[in-house]
Amino acid sequence: MAGNPLDDPARQARIRARALHLWQQGGRPPGAEAEYLERARELIAIEENPEAGLLPNPAAPDAPPLRVEEAELQQNLGEFPSRFTDQGDRPQTPLRQRR
Repeated sequence: MAGNPLDDPARQARIRARALHLWQQGGRPPGAEAEYLERARELIAIEENPEAGLLPNPAAPDAPPLRVEEAELQQNLGEFPSRFTDQGDRPQTPLRQRR
């Protein structure tokens, strides 16, 4: 059984080296080690998975046609309940009675 690729010692060394480089470029601010480690993790992840999170280009000639569902707004126009008891139409405090 293979181990977790995120725990690979070579990958962790690359992350630490990238974080050190970023930290040095950033002027070596004290107390920012965790921030630079996170940035380095993100950059390494992007390098390892450049296609992750990208959607196919709908303008590409070989792209599948987009499926668009029709909005059903016309069915709901003008259909409002007579009382919006949950929409804040009632005062939060009782009204004062006139004497």
